[in-house]
Amino acid sequence: MAEPIAPDDDRTRIVDLKQALEERYLNYALSTITQRALPDARDGLKPVHRRILHVMRLLKLDPQQAYKKSAKVVGDVIGGFHPHGDQSIYDALVRLAQDFALRYPLVDGQGNFGSIDGDAAAAYRYTEARMTDVAARLLEGITENAVNFRPTYDGETEEPEVLPANFPNLLANGASGIAVGMATSIPPHNVAELCAAALHLIHHPDASARELMQFVPGPDFPTGGILVEPGEEIEKAYATGRGSFRLRARWEVEKTANGTYQIIVTEIPYGVQKSRLVEKVAELLLAKKLPLLKDIRDESAEDIRLVLEPRARTVDANVLMESLFRTSELENRFSLNMNVLDKGIVPRVMSLGEALKAWLQHRKEVLVRRSRYRLEQIEKRLEVLSGYLIAYLNLDEIIRIIREEDEPKAVMMAKFGLTDGQAEAILNMRLRSLRKLEEIEIRTEHKKLSEEKEHLEALLASDRKQWGAITTQITDLQKAYSKETELGRRRTTIGDVPEVDDIDFDAALIEKEPVTVVLSDKGWIRALKGHNLDISALQYKAGDEFRLMVECETTDKLFMLTTSGKVYTLGADKLPGGRGHGEPVRLMVDVEEGHDIVDLFAYRQGSKRLIASRVGNGFIVGEDELIANTRKGKQVLNVSGADEAAFCVPVAGDQVAIVGENRKMLIFSLDQLPEMGRGKGVRLQKYKDGGVSDLKTFAGSDGLVWTDSSGRNFTKPLSELGEWIGDRAQAGRMRPNGFPRNNRFKG
Repeated sequence: MAEPIAPDDDRTRIVDLKQALEERYLNYALSTITQRALPDARDGLKPVHRRILHVMRLLKLDPQQAYKKSAKVVGDVIGGFHPHGDQSIYDALVRLAQDFALRYPLVDGQGNFGSIDGDAAAAYRYTEARMTDVAARLLEGITENAVNFRPTYDGETEEPEVLPANFPNLLANGASGIAVGMATSIPPHNVAELCAAALHLIHHPDASARELMQFVPGPDFPTGGILVEPGEEIEKAYATGRGSFRLRARWEVEKTANGTYQIIVTEIPYGVQKSRLVEKVAELLLAKKLPLLKDIRDESAEDIRLVLEPRARTVDANVLMESLFRTSELENRFSLNMNVLDKGIVPRVMSLGEALKAWLQHRKEVLVRRSRYRLEQIEKRLEVLSGYLIAYLNLDEIIRIIREEDEPKAVMMAKFGLTDGQAEAILNMRLRSLRKLEEIEIRTEHKKLSEEKEHLEALLASDRKQWGAITTQITDLQKAYSKETELGRRRTTIGDVPEVDDIDFDAALIEKEPVTVVLSDKGWIRALKGHNLDISALQYKAGDEFRLMVECETTDKLFMLTTSGKVYTLGADKLPGGRGHGEPVRLMVDVEEGHDIVDLFAYRQGSKRLIASRVGNGFIVGEDELIANTRKGKQVLNVSGADEAAFCVPVAGDQVAIVGENRKMLIFSLDQLPEMGRGKGVRLQKYKDGGVSDLKTFAGSDGLVWTDSSGRNFTKPLSELGEWIGDRAQAGRMRPNGFPRNNRFKG
């Protein structure tokens, strides 16, 4: 078969596939970052939000004007500025109008714009919108050359690159977005506090995060709630631009009849759908994961009112709420990742101070540009007014020239030294303007504009005066949205986490029942209800048999040690029931291939264990150190080669007794062993051949106890064990007379 021949076309070229893909993906990533996901540090807006506000300005949807259909706004945004799906643009507009989503809404909506329950807004043909005062402040001065404009996607018109932003929108309303390889998450803040911090930065540009926290103690979410994040963590987040904030619902106790009470939740964390929250708590109730709670009801109308009924009047309200905070969205975390576009170009993570300074620097640039624009307008007007005054002083001659000359404009310019603009303005002057009163008004206007010109020239020449003007603007903004106003009051309070001591919340979420856990020789596990059970009648799979059992509660954790030296954690409440043969424990945790189970025991807080390997290395470890949070377990005893973990006995007393496979026994003081969280340990007993046969700890005052094959206990006081007492790592002496023949302390 002949090879295909490439078409003879000048447009045909061979490119490197890897290079072409990298180039195109980079272009896509940059487009996503700058045109969709990350807000501009100056006005805190993404392009779609900026275009919506720009279109609403063009439609004259000012706060004092009448509403217009949202469909009109969406259509104009698509047609002229943002060629994307209408639903995505409408969703963006809807969010700008939701007072539970935005701390300071930018759109004043009329109609159904959704609810905190997660209900969707009505279609855009039904709703109406106009700008809020905050949006008007963001656009303030846009017609005065305050910002640059760029061509739209089709080149037919222009759009602003950034808004003048007489409002710290980035931090006041926050932002969130996911780009390619980066994301942003900024919580909303109180604008009065931001203004105070900005004023402080004007006079102290190098202020630290700790200083700024005197003015901005933390985020201020539109749905309120209580911020329980420690102050040092908030400071660290503001200093680095990365962190998270722990937010809780606001609740209160309401007394009811018969001495009982119920808990009323009045504010829920930001971003949580109320209906989904109620459903989640109800699901936990049905699953018996909330033993302290009896029922939950939603009695909300305009305000939020969730009613929580405790299981009994004796249930402590703080303990009940702590259990709910741990398992439901009544408490959540809002991440801080202040990744924004610096000057609209470079994405980077800013601190709180850097974000405020970016806004302040933008406000200064806007002030300078507006001042220069105003100065140009004044100079043009003064030029015209000067021409008018010349005309009044030479009124008769001006009239003669206009009546008699063929080119009156040129003659006037030559005779009176007028500019082209002045001559044109005189020629266009109306006859009614020739009265004396008009001359007085022109002189008054000329004087006023001359004074304003001097003021603007002084302002543009002085950096100090520019910052003074910005200080005045920010002070006015702070007064307009002060904490005494309904919109400006702080909604999220800064609180402390209530201290509820000696409460095992994990146990409180589980129905406490006695169970007996049975483990078979081949690793099948099950939990039978009750204690003191006769397990002799239990059935096992063919070739399998009983290995060990543990009596505990469903609220307990179980530790399982394997020969690899790893400890795995099992929840007693998650074990299969007593029917059938149970389930393989290897389905619950990732036990490494080729390793067997050594021991299974219940976790007791504060207790200690002596863990040892087959060759005789070991140490003391606290049971609190054994908890493994994943299926992969936790490596505790390090073993290598043919060695393996073999013992994990409880520590009870002050002496250690160890018997080797060579039948030699050694007794030494427990304090000779180190207490570690992980490691190889130290030598317990010295052997030429073999390893450890058994070991235990005991109290010297009680003596050493062993049990023979008949179940009889023998106690040997420490005074009679002198020849076996020594130091660790010694060989020891042959075991005492009467010691069990199986070479273990339990025959």
